[in-house]
Amino acid sequence: MSKPDSRISGLHRRTVTERLKSLVDAGFMQPADAARLSAGQPLMVGQADKMTENVIGVFGLPLSVAPNFRINGRDVVVPMVVEEPSIVAGVSAAARLMRNGITVTSTEPLLIGQVQLLDVADPEAAIARINEAAPQILDEANAVHPNLVARGGGARSVDVIRHTLPDDSECLVVHIAVDTRDAMGANLVNTIAESLAPALESLAGGRACLRILSNLTDQSMVTATVTVELDALRSSGFDAAEVRDGIVAATNLALVDPYRATTHNKGIMNGVDAVAIATGNDWRAIEAAAHAYASKDGSYRSLSRWQVDGNGNLSGELTMPLKTGIVGGSTKANPGAAIALALTGVSTANELAEIMCAVGLAQNFAALRALVTHGIQKGHMSLHARSVVSAAGAPAEIFERVVAALINSGEIKDWKARELIDSISGSAMAALPASEVSGSGTSAGKLILLGEHAVVYGSAALAVPLPEAVVARCCEQGDGHSLYIPNWNIAAGSLEEAPEAAAAIVKEIVRQLARDHGGLRFDVDAHIPAGMGLGASAALAVAIARSVSDLLSLGLDDAAINAVAFDCEKISHGDPSGVDNTVAAFSRPILYRRGDDASKATLAADAPPILVCHGEDRGETRALVSAVRQRYDDNTPAFEAIFAQIDDLAVAAAKDLEGGDFPSLGAKMNVCQGLLNAIGVSTPDIENMVSIARNAGAIGAKLTGAGGGGSIVALCPGNEDKVAGALRDAGYRVLKR
Repeated sequence: MSKPDSRISGLHRRTVTERLKSLVDAGFMQPADAARLSAGQPLMVGQADKMTENVIGVFGLPLSVAPNFRINGRDVVVPMVVEEPSIVAGVSAAARLMRNGITVTSTEPLLIGQVQLLDVADPEAAIARINEAAPQILDEANAVHPNLVARGGGARSVDVIRHTLPDDSECLVVHIAVDTRDAMGANLVNTIAESLAPALESLAGGRACLRILSNLTDQSMVTATVTVELDALRSSGFDAAEVRDGIVAATNLALVDPYRATTHNKGIMNGVDAVAIATGNDWRAIEAAAHAYASKDGSYRSLSRWQVDGNGNLSGELTMPLKTGIVGGSTKANPGAAIALALTGVSTANELAEIMCAVGLAQNFAALRALVTHGIQKGHMSLHARSVVSAAGAPAEIFERVVAALINSGEIKDWKARELIDSISGSAMAALPASEVSGSGTSAGKLILLGEHAVVYGSAALAVPLPEAVVARCCEQGDGHSLYIPNWNIAAGSLEEAPEAAAAIVKEIVRQLARDHGGLRFDVDAHIPAGMGLGASAALAVAIARSVSDLLSLGLDDAAINAVAFDCEKISHGDPSGVDNTVAAFSRPILYRRGDDASKATLAADAPPILVCHGEDRGETRALVSAVRQRYDDNTPAFEAIFAQIDDLAVAAAKDLEGGDFPSLGAKMNVCQGLLNAIGVSTPDIENMVSIARNAGAIGAKLTGAGGGGSIVALCPGNEDKVAGALRDAGYRVLKR
């Protein structure tokens, strides 16, 4: 098996699902861990309640990864928990410039336990007795934790320090240095200190006061070094030597000025802390040790140093105390920490400390490089814009375009983001000049309230439309056909440049309706996302077919348009039920059964108070229908029984919808979700969305469409805003009907 490569280009441009798949494909993550992260917060409230007291919830922070690292010859993808914009981007870019490798060394993982002795009558004699008894003290310490000794750890040394206190009294402090191996070691060392106190009292002729570890872990040191070649330091508008010398000058200031040193070291800890939190380590202790060590010479100084080496390259070094653990504590109790630890691929606590130190050095470089070139705000504002656009609710299909437009506007404000969302969402229709002779067509999206998959096997499906989900215009052009759907990031001057599924729809419609026309241009405004279970492909087919009919004055009625769209659905999905294209073409609530006349299936019902929510996972209808078919063939009686239940639910739910009995309708939706889960088309992400919606007040919530990702529909009379807010707070996209 080849070694994993941490150089993952363009990771920041991928969706969360695509990033997880990249990590699995590269060999850094197990599929089960990816699935757990994809489902949302790995730490559940019940688990959190066992970790600490008075738990009322779980507070989330982003878990990111920094690719590109090569540390001691090994490629590493680093987990980081941090909310501040630019940290992960900066350190990932720095690691890419350091692909020649960061070298890290570390000492034994020693942690000091302190026993404070007061009222010692003869301090000098007491020190002598304790030093003489050091071998016995070490034996007694090791007897406390024999398993630690068996693992190669244990007490290593005994030292005695004499202090004069502010009230002019004296005390002795005995230091016991303990190699805690792969444990963080606080509990181990505290137990040893408490166990040794009686013997030390006897030896000193005094009384023990404090018996506890010290978080100044200067017996557990890590040093990271790196050389950044001069050519790699070039930046837009800045000479490489200018960047190098600026970094050195900034470091020199941090060596003499504590005001600069504080910010300088904070930049280092941006990286170190983020890895510590991700892996369940005590970041507060690590912070305390780092800042205490920075003051060891009596003045607060930089922890790192950057210099010019003999070849004119930039040489960096970071030395700091780092005591970490990979066993016990929250590294095991918190599933998220366990996943992050597994991602690092470490087998010892020292290896983890070395990664933290390497990340600290790279983070320091990234901050200094930004400071001496374009300034720190450029990167901060770019990433801040992403947060603003996300909070404004930009659809995934236009998210990147809105971010770019917001940055260019110079107004990184919520109101501006919402203005740009509205503008870009409607830009497709402006793409075609109004003076062109053109045809237009509109179609509905579809929401299945009950009946997914079962409808393929003859059961009923209850569906409602999403009106004006897709609007298409077309006009004649020269040879060849073109397709523009800005909301779906499609800009194809020829169909060969378009996604295969969209191109196939256009080709089939042209074949049936416009065979003699050499070139047509289609401009489409899509108000629903593709691949999210909302009937996007059928809606696209209906809208385009209607625009061609309008352009060529074909006069096709709803039934004829529906037939064309159904042929397109066969190409897209293999064995479709026909419900998607029927709802798209007729735009009415229907109780649909395969082969029915749509006009007879129409329901006398108003739109129910529902909303649609989706994450980033997209379902593939053809693959899901095929997988259900295989499971049906393998266990036909069980599946027929489930589909019969779904049929009964859908027929009864249609009466609920017509009668406005929403509680009864919601209850049936919830039962149907359980049946869909049973046939294997739900996912952890879908279940999470359903749970959030129900807990926020939805009386019915379930997946809608093929499943395997995609969307849920929530029935929430009087609670739409509350349910929508809860889902948005969890990071999902909400589309109100």
